[in-house]
Parts: sequence; structure tokens; C-alpha cells
Amino acid sequence: MSVQHSPRTITLQQKAQLMSPSEIERTLVRLAHEIVEKNDGIDGLGLVGIRRRGVPLAERLGKIITRIESAKVPVGTLDITFYRDDLSTLGPKPVVQQGEIGFSIEDRNIVLVDDVLFTGRTTRAAMDALFSHGRPRRVQLCVLIDRGHRELPVEASFVGRHVQTTMNEVIEVKLSEIDDAEKVLLMEKTA
Repeated sequence: MSVQHSPRTITLQQKAQLMSPSEIERTLVRLAHEIVEKNDGIDGLGLVGIRRRGVPLAERLGKIITRIESAKVPVGTLDITFYRDDLSTLGPKPVVQQGEIGFSIEDRNIVLVDDVLFTGRTTRAAMDALFSHGRPRRVQLCVLIDRGHRELPVEASFVGRHVQTTMNEVIEVKLSEIDDAEKVLLMEKTA
């Protein structure tokens, strides 16, 4: 007897809006102040956004820090596709994007910026990718949302908001630069 399983379609249903555009902005301003404070200013500081949504967040933080300190902090981009450990689920072999950071990370305090911290796997991949570009003095992690459920021993130095989630929930960060929307949503998987 053979049993056929029909593929279940999983859809996401909005459960709650966690952050409005003004809440995102206020949170980024607070995070920028924390970054400057914990790094004793911006001397030797660099921000690196993890592609996709970490990039506009890093750029926004860079602009806010420039306003605070009246000096520009370098902001770069990191593509971690090649460094992920779940490549078998991502399709064909990825192309490594070299030289994307845009500034030397050597002996700098680097703040990796991402939208959501979940299992820690993206952060691990980002650190592997980052170290392929040089040896920073220190690496810190800044995330807009920390939703728990870590699989690896990774903690963020700077957290916009801690949100306890179930494994059946998903955090969706919508940013105007990518999504033409500005909000953070709590979504629930429905079959």
C-alpha cells in the first residue's frame, strides 16, 4: 500500500503589526546612539549590512550616526550567499560577490547589521564572509528584531526589539528601499 502525500501549501497570515514607520525610525536613532556610545565614538568604526534588508538598515544607521557625530562612518554591504550552510535548499551553486564591502575592515570595529536574528546561522555565515575580507579589531551584531530560537551561540550587541515567537510565527520586516512599505509584521503560518 502506498500513501500519497499532497504537498501542503503554507501561507502567511498577518497576526500583528509590531512596528510602524515612526517606531522603526525611533528604534534606529536609539541603536545609533548605543553604537556610538559602546564604541567610544566613531573612530575606527564601520557598519556592514547583511544583504538584503540589513543593507538599508546599515545605511540609515550610518546617516543617523553622521548627524550625531558630524562625521561620516563607512557603510558597506556583505553578500553571504556563498557562506550559508543550507545551500542544498537554495538551489544551484551561488556566485561569490567579491569586494562588496567597499572599505577596509582591517583593525576596525565592525558592526554587522541585519533585520532579524533567529537561529544565528545568517550571523555565522556573515562572520565567515566578513573574515574573508580581512581581520577586524572587533565584530558586533546589530539587529532590528531578535526573535529567539537560537541554534548557535550568537547574541546581538545592539537589539531594536526582543519579540518572543513560536516556531509557527514569522517576522516580516518591510523597508521602503526594498518593499515600498515600512513596517514590521508578526505573521502566522497557516496550512
